[in-house]
Amino acid sequence: MAYVELTKENFEEVITSNDTVVVDYWADWCGPCKSFGPVFEKVSEDFPGAVFAKVDTQNEQEIAAYFQIRSIPTLMIFREKVVVFSQPGALPEGALRDVVSKAENLDMVEVHKQVAQQQAAQEKQGSST
Repeated sequence: MAYVELTKENFEEVITSNDTVVVDYWADWCGPCKSFGPVFEKVSEDFPGAVFAKVDTQNEQEIAAYFQIRSIPTLMIFREKVVVFSQPGALPEGALRDVVSKAENLDMVEVHKQVAQQQAAQEKQGSST
């Protein structure tokens, strides 16, 4: 199997125990989701270091609500537990390959630094109100 099915039972474990996780939020009734599926699986074969996973938004409504999925398909990429990419719509094969490659090549030290700065600014803003 080229991808992992994510459920509320295994979602956190998969995200926290893998460096790169590429998630496709989809539903069985969604035409664009069905046409994106084979592209998603094909590209997964080119990135053995990444986990490719799918969230069925019909069955896993809590996950979809938590990540505010409003349109499907939506693609989300986690690197070291941080969402580094999120975009609705089916991507063509080349674009998907490019996005995953760029996500894998991110300087995560810099990303974690930026996340910490944003969190500190939000906390400061919250405490001043």
